Amino acid sequence: MSDFRNIVILTGAGISAESGLETFRASDGLWAQHRIEDICTPEALARNRPLVLDFYDQRRAALDTVQPNAAHEALARLDREWQGGLLIVTQNVDDLHERAGAKRLLHMHGELMSSLCEGCGGRAPFGGAMLDGTQCGACGGADLLRPDIVFFGEMPYEMDRIERELRRADLFVSIGTSGAVYPAAGFVQSARHYGARTIELNLEPSGGSHFFHESRLGPASRLVPEWVEEMLAS
Repeated sequence: MSDFRNIVILTGAGISAESGLETFRASDGLWAQHRIEDICTPEALARNRPLVLDFYDQRRAALDTVQPNAAHEALARLDREWQGGLLIVTQNVDDLHERAGAKRLLHMHGELMSSLCEGCGGRAPFGGAMLDGTQCGACGGADLLRPDIVFFGEMPYEMDRIERELRRADLFVSIGTSGAVYPAAGFVQSARHYGARTIELNLEPSGGSHFFHESRLGPASRLVPEWVEEMLAS
């Protein structure tokens, strides 16, 4: 591990599930309660805007009931203390990485605590309920704000930057992901192609476990602090 300099970390729903946030793909998760077509597509927003806004207002409000766990805290420590290159790419739209203190962070699927204006394209921090009515701080448009969430059929954020970081990575680590959602599910193959060592930290084998050089199974709140300790000790 002393040979590693540049690290890319991918985090998924599994890291936040231990904080008490509902995941989407679990058998009792959010997709079991709602059809994707009803709450997570541009067409759904156009068809039934109040339903979509209310769904994400509830998700935003739920953030007040949870706290970062030991895995978030460990990654924030790595961010503070790692002297080499580091990028945490999260598929999660919650703010638990930020609240733990992580700075070198990219939300590829957007953020609950952010708005996107359909009029001017501006993105801005947002709290509260969009269903109550909104006004864009940039263009002044009324009721043009939507959740700053990458819906199905839309392009994830900063894919060019992620690709650049995967090219230069010595180590790629995937934490708490299902290995079922592309393009993130393909990052391990890209990282290996460019010569990185690859490690999976997951509660159970993911759909892409066979692509990793090493898989460690267990709760993120135990595995991630142990791994971070190894990295910093090296």
